[in-house]
Amino acid sequence: MTFKDFNFHPDIIGGITTMGFEQPTPVQELAIPMIMQGKDLIACAQTGTGKTAAFVLPILNKLASLPVKLNYINTLIIVPTRELAIQIDQQVEGFAYFSPASSIAIYGGNDSGNWDRQRAAIESGVDFLIATPGRLLQHLQMGYVSLDRIEHFILDEADRMLDMGFYEDIIAIVEKLPKKRQTLMFSATMPAKIREMAKLILNKPEEISLSVSKPAENILQAAYFVDDQHKLALLTSLVEGKSNIQSALVFASTKLEVRDIEKKLIKDKASARAIHSDLDQHGREEVLREFKNRKFQILVATDIISRGIDIEDIDLVVNYDVPRDPEDYVHRIGRTARAQSDGVALTFINRKQRKNFEIIEKFLGTTIYKIPLPKDL
Repeated sequence: MTFKDFNFHPDIIGGITTMGFEQPTPVQELAIPMIMQGKDLIACAQTGTGKTAAFVLPILNKLASLPVKLNYINTLIIVPTRELAIQIDQQVEGFAYFSPASSIAIYGGNDSGNWDRQRAAIESGVDFLIATPGRLLQHLQMGYVSLDRIEHFILDEADRMLDMGFYEDIIAIVEKLPKKRQTLMFSATMPAKIREMAKLILNKPEEISLSVSKPAENILQAAYFVDDQHKLALLTSLVEGKSNIQSALVFASTKLEVRDIEKKLIKDKASARAIHSDLDQHGREEVLREFKNRKFQILVATDIISRGIDIEDIDLVVNYDVPRDPEDYVHRIGRTARAQSDGVALTFINRKQRKNFEIIEKFLGTTIYKIPLPKDL
């Protein structure tokens, strides 16, 4: 199957071709026809399966077929992080390259100019409004946001938003939407709280569930049993002087640990930067841009951005400690082996975390190979 089989508008096919997309992924193949039929949808599929295109393309196709340009907000997309908002905005821009559709990402920050740009776009009307819940509510409180003509409402990474405590914010936003609308919910996992919210905001939804919490087959997974005091030396030995590892992503559980790892790596002359929730928007974007452009080798990050990093060709993902649950493990290692490339995912396991890692292995249905430590460790 190709994207031409969906009978998209020529302008949308042009954008898809320019973006280098050829064949739809399984979630796109299943979701796009349902969305084009106007049905509500709840889709459960892991990160990296092409969910953004699955909901953006059918809506863009509908807009491209309209005789006139709209002057109101048509589609509202709610996301957990500014990184994901920016990522979706960029994809909309790419797919809509040959069409007049407009979009803007709405997220927090202290830049007054950014606030003014967001307000101007909201007031003039934009086809796609992509927003984090908190920042959208701030704009709503100012009285100039009209959501009464929203035709499409999308929740992306719904489970992550609930993990971050956005349930009440989402419900407050939903209450301001028209009853007659198409609602789409995309989530990597489907806990009871997601089911509860789906019953409140969706109308007789179709359901899609694809390969939830299973890593891509082209990810080579392995682990080390290593005490905490030796983790940094092990990490350095894995990346130092390795020409085949140009980009490595290291995940730690807390921003304090992230800062500590960055500091120690730099002290050891490693090419490393860190990103976490304490960085302002400009700082986070700059770090991600430099990492994407291979300005430094190692990016240290917290889980909060694990789903917001859309960078291809990451050679190595390292879990500096064992993730809290199997879903987090899958989301972390899913940053490598994107776009059909190969990747390596390694996990450092201390004595206290061995039981947790066994739970992950049981969940995945496989035993992950344990690499012997280097002799000097």
